[in-house]
Amino acid sequence: MKSLNRISAILFKELMQLRRDRMTFGMVIMIPLIQLMLFGYAINTNVRDIPVALVDQSQTGLSRVLVQTVRATQVVKFTQRFDTVEEAQAAITGSHVRAALIIPRDLSQRLARSSSVGLGTPPSTDMETSRPIAQWIVDGSDTIIAGAIKGLRSMPLTELAGKAPNRSTPTFEVALFFNPEQRTVVNIVPGLVGVILTMTMIMFTSAAIVRESERGNMEMLINTPVQPLELMLGKIIPYVFIGLLQTAIILGLGYMLFNVPFNGSLWALLGGTLLFIAASLSLGLVFSTIATNQLQAMQMTIFVLLPSILLSGFMFPYEGMPAAAQYIAELLPATHFMRMIRGIVLREATLVDLRFDALWLAGFFVLGLITASMRFKKRLD
Repeated sequence: MKSLNRISAILFKELMQLRRDRMTFGMVIMIPLIQLMLFGYAINTNVRDIPVALVDQSQTGLSRVLVQTVRATQVVKFTQRFDTVEEAQAAITGSHVRAALIIPRDLSQRLARSSSVGLGTPPSTDMETSRPIAQWIVDGSDTIIAGAIKGLRSMPLTELAGKAPNRSTPTFEVALFFNPEQRTVVNIVPGLVGVILTMTMIMFTSAAIVRESERGNMEMLINTPVQPLELMLGKIIPYVFIGLLQTAIILGLGYMLFNVPFNGSLWALLGGTLLFIAASLSLGLVFSTIATNQLQAMQMTIFVLLPSILLSGFMFPYEGMPAAAQYIAELLPATHFMRMIRGIVLREATLVDLRFDALWLAGFFVLGLITASMRFKKRLD
């Protein structure tokens, strides 16, 4: 009986402490709620409205009908138009679009050949029967996106031709760039850099300030002439080198063990990685000025880590998410870094090609550093 009373006393004490710890209680409620919303509403592997470009070299009524037919599938959404194939390839490299439809000048002749073969008319040459009517060039680094567009390869065009098409020849030729073998590891390994850096960088710095208080070092910091901004910079600089080491380990082992290619510039990779590390560290510092103990700092890290994994495009295509989820994803540094590192490592993109994401990370770092410096007060209360 006495043992039961002691257990009840401890239980009551833990419940009272949990009620007073609003941060922990909030995480108990919010984490399952956010998980439910993410998996039930935002995560969707059935990709629709993939942003693609159009290069219409035919410029005829037939080509416009073809575009409308492809758009009616709702798999792709034409967001840009270009005059040359080279411009479309540059847009794919810079992550502005995920694919491009190239309509040749001889579209009507190709369609006529396909229709005549479908009616049993003997072709004049084998070359004529083997040519699709148009071509897709696709960013093959994302296997889900590439698979969705490959599904359009044999789409019927009976309404367009007015006759039965030749089913032995695909409607579209599909050229997969950057990952023609469709190996998932090629897409996963660069993205893994963003996930690991998000977890470690925010985790390290989110406990930086509260750790000083728990260890009794805050009095020493108060009595020194160091300014808040100087303290924040001093806190994050050592972890920059840790982040660069982690990046080198992941990409190096990915190349040696899984043959993941590295097509970009080391300087572009260094610049993009430094921007993301700085943005993540500054976010961790902001959390450190909010948390009152290291447990709360860890909880806030998890609170950011879960959406970063699920919404950034690491596991599920960004294009498959509804608009509201995409807006949330754009607020996360990991989303911008996913586009940057995959563009640099796989598509040989430069920081100029990815300037929007680079500038966003730089602005996030500056804003986070200023916010953390303003929130940090050199006093014990």
